[in-house]
Amino acid sequence: MSAQEIIALAPHDLLWAYGALLLAAALAWQHRIGQSRDLLWGSLRMVLQLLAVGYALRWIFAARHPLPTVLMLLVMGGFSLQIMAGRLRHKLPGFYRIVSLSLFAGCGGVTLYFCLLVVAPSPWYEPRYLIPLAGMIIGNSINGACLAVERLAAEMKERQAEIEAALCLGASPRMACQEPLRNAFRAALLPMVNTMAAMGVVSLPGMMTGQILSGTDPLIAVKYQIAIMCAIVGSVALTSALLLLQGYRTYFTDAHQLRS
Repeated sequence: MSAQEIIALAPHDLLWAYGALLLAAALAWQHRIGQSRDLLWGSLRMVLQLLAVGYALRWIFAARHPLPTVLMLLVMGGFSLQIMAGRLRHKLPGFYRIVSLSLFAGCGGVTLYFCLLVVAPSPWYEPRYLIPLAGMIIGNSINGACLAVERLAAEMKERQAEIEAALCLGASPRMACQEPLRNAFRAALLPMVNTMAAMGVVSLPGMMTGQILSGTDPLIAVKYQIAIMCAIVGSVALTSALLLLQGYRTYFTDAHQLRS
């Protein structure tokens, strides 16, 4: 199938697709689980957001200038920060500074590495490559980072006596927190490990499916999927590690005592 043979969806096709979501809302309402309104509101928000980003991307692709591309990446980063702030129940002291630095270094560094050395589009800011790839990397990284922060907070609370005992015996804060840091890092990576294990056997990933539907050769789609998964795993690991290495210090005072 060539790109010219792509089946374009008409508005009435989307209405048919929306029927599946209405079915989910109806089931939620029937069983009184209190999610029907959230589903409808979330779907409306999804449609408006996707339409807005669709028109924005069409304008950015036509402009082919680095400034709109960079601005789009900054907007994505800003929304990622707000999404993390909304999801986390336990926020670290200095949350916005720590998370901003981690996202910028982790997601930004891996995105540039991937785009400049692996895909290498010309020009380097080619928005058709840079923006979708950054979106996938950032989206997966904030999920991993949220898991890491939540797990670290839970471990620090559960292991308070153990950590204080280690400090009394002369351990540094970093040494006393080794096990919570390991468990938090493991929690961040676990979804990616499970995703890679099921990929191609249980599920076809969204990027690969989208490329195949658009007429791309399946083997080319597979190569892109392998490459982007490597980048995503690297970004999740780097972002989470930076977040944990900065975050654990906020649980201690300047005198290396555990904050109450």
